Amino acid sequence: MSILHSAPKYATNDGVIDTLGKALGASVENAEERHGEIIFTVKREAIEDVLRILRDDHAYQQLMEIAGADYPSRPERFEVVYMLLSLTKNHRVMVKCSTDEATPVPTVTTLWPSAGWLEREVFDMYGVVFAGNPDLRRILTDYGFEGHPFRKDFPMTGYTELRYSEDEKRVVYEPVELPQDMRTFDFLSPWEGSDYALPGDEKADGEKGE
Repeated sequence: MSILHSAPKYATNDGVIDTLGKALGASVENAEERHGEIIFTVKREAIEDVLRILRDDHAYQQLMEIAGADYPSRPERFEVVYMLLSLTKNHRVMVKCSTDEATPVPTVTTLWPSAGWLEREVFDMYGVVFAGNPDLRRILTDYGFEGHPFRKDFPMTGYTELRYSEDEKRVVYEPVELPQDMRTFDFLSPWEGSDYALPGDEKADGEKGE
């Protein structure tokens, strides 16, 4: 019999929250179900222990993803989200912790070596530092890139641009220039403030008359 069908599955998500909440104990700050997903928010310093318990004692063997999120209004503006999959229970959980620009998050490369690249991506995009990661460097942006492009305060155009210079026969970096004459947008609808009638306006006038 396939192991995917022989292992017991959780009857309800409430059962998952109760069972795992008790196992994780004081490390849990919040547990909830949102959009069908089980989410545990845990203390930052406990993240490695929490994920080890979920992996070793509750069969969430696979680390699917590590993602980041930025909430600039919060004292700890960054969330680090770990997505785990149990192959034997056919069930997923999400585990979150928060941090700021200066406080490192413990690495989980001790549990899943593949987490190294995932942590590097969160570091590159958000600037979150992972203490203990053996090779924490940028992974998606170019060499010499400044800033972290997924932060909410990072401009969509960036700060620098690169191009290949035929004169210098190399790639050169320059400040972003936006020479377009029509980059000032008032975000008004095309017909706002117009002094002419548009097709269909007569219907609105008729409704007012009624």
